[in-house]
Amino acid sequence: MKNVLITGASSGIGRELAFVFAENNYRPIIVARRMRLLNELAEEIKTSYNIESICMQLDLADSDSAEQLFDLVKKGDLEVDVLVNNAGFGDYGPFHIEDVERLESMINLNMLTLTKLSRLFAQEMVERGSGHILNIASTAAFQPVPNFAVYAATKAYVLQFSEALAFELKPFGVYVTVVCPGATQSEFQTNAQMNNMDRMFNTAPLSFMVAEFAYEAMVKKKTTAIHGSVNAFMAFMLRFTPRKLIVSAAAKMMKA
Repeated sequence: MKNVLITGASSGIGRELAFVFAENNYRPIIVARRMRLLNELAEEIKTSYNIESICMQLDLADSDSAEQLFDLVKKGDLEVDVLVNNAGFGDYGPFHIEDVERLESMINLNMLTLTKLSRLFAQEMVERGSGHILNIASTAAFQPVPNFAVYAATKAYVLQFSEALAFELKPFGVYVTVVCPGATQSEFQTNAQMNNMDRMFNTAPLSFMVAEFAYEAMVKKKTTAIHGSVNAFMAFMLRFTPRKLIVSAAAKMMKA
């Protein structure tokens, strides 16, 4: 049985990805801070698919967490066939009053840990001549977003990093897919302090829809996959739109 390592698996898209992979006969190695939720998820997967998940409790916002996770996988004598870098969070509000420690945690989680995990597991995948890295970015990656400046910038990094890595690793039989969902119904809204923006999230897709889309994009070996035809069209049109207008439009869209 193949193994899939999923970060940020306790809720939202990560949790639904664990179900999707288990349904397709992968054993999930699920990672998050909240062990209780991981255990509950593992029990549901066992009941539904008779697959024993492996739970690992870590705060992936810690700067050395990638190394810790890699060591835990090695100690468990586990081979990771698919790495899913899903863990991440946003923080909505004016940049000049945001909490610096929270910004640092966001940068660590969204970029540093993702990069380190990709590096550590990519080497093993190249040596085997097989493997897949699935990174979850965002449609925020395609433009600067005022009041969401750091989050959008981290996701722009994930997008460009993933596309470059896909080109590098393909000759070795290793694939990289980056998925860019728009607003999604999950804990993200609350964690990002966006509870006054229900208009954006009330009609947003459910997490399981994005998870199924992400899995299919991976199976098809796509490099970049944007969830939702409207989102894909908007990302395409940005190529022909002046940067000043793009920033202004993004600011209006994100206005509470």
